[in-house]
Amino acid sequence: MKKKVAIQGIAGSYHDVAAQRYFEGEAVEPVPCDTFREVIEHVSAGTVGMMAIENTIAGSLLQNHELIREGNCRIVGEYKLRIMHSFAALPGTRAEDITEVNSHPIALMQCRDFLDTLPGAKLVECDDTAGSARWVAEKQMHGHGVICARRAAEMYGLEVLAEGVETNKRNYTRFLVIARPDLAEHMQQEAVRNKASLVFALPHTSGSLSKVLTILSFYDMNLSKIQSLPIIGREWEYMFYVNLTFEDYTRYRQALEAIIPLTNDLKILGEYEQGKQSI
Repeated sequence: MKKKVAIQGIAGSYHDVAAQRYFEGEAVEPVPCDTFREVIEHVSAGTVGMMAIENTIAGSLLQNHELIREGNCRIVGEYKLRIMHSFAALPGTRAEDITEVNSHPIALMQCRDFLDTLPGAKLVECDDTAGSARWVAEKQMHGHGVICARRAAEMYGLEVLAEGVETNKRNYTRFLVIARPDLAEHMQQEAVRNKASLVFALPHTSGSLSKVLTILSFYDMNLSKIQSLPIIGREWEYMFYVNLTFEDYTRYRQALEAIIPLTNDLKILGEYEQGKQSI
């Protein structure tokens, strides 16, 4: 039986690639979604989800932090995927024949140096890298090239004309694996837990954040990320999204107990194994 995984985009997208890599050894059936909010809806209905949360070049996807919290989702894992863009077209097409390049705007931005070698090609932004590949293949768009994952090119019958066309070779996206709380407990029965994602608010008083950070440091928590988002309707108040890594789970729980009196609305979004980084 295939494992259904809700992804933003379609089969062949980078979300799909991350899902296939994370669940390696299992048969994965992607559940395509137009938006991240739709991914959350599928997760709430009992499907596992894969959601991008940050990129080393583009930064954090701030709205996804809120979607996970508001959707009462639990983070059960993560995967750090190196984004390797391919340049593909219909079989038999030569690079000099390309008059238009289609892809997601971020993918086009990340391949600017390569695209500058195609001065006669018009750049056209689309909603999805894999969707661009499927469109060119289905419509037999001769003279069109796409920037996409190799998986998408192969899946939709395109020929890869060039690989690794991204300008920055240290381009990684971190994806979170999310599930409904009851399913998360089942998935994590024997899981390693050395990373946690938390969210909390703080009173609007002097030194409130520094007190929390001091306690986390005392308990040897490694603060790997902190992100603040304004609380709508409460001027100058913020939700803080924090990632911690740790070696001692007991010390981590003690740290939580110590900061609870200093925070408001503290919620554990997930405790999971720190993800490996693809090469």
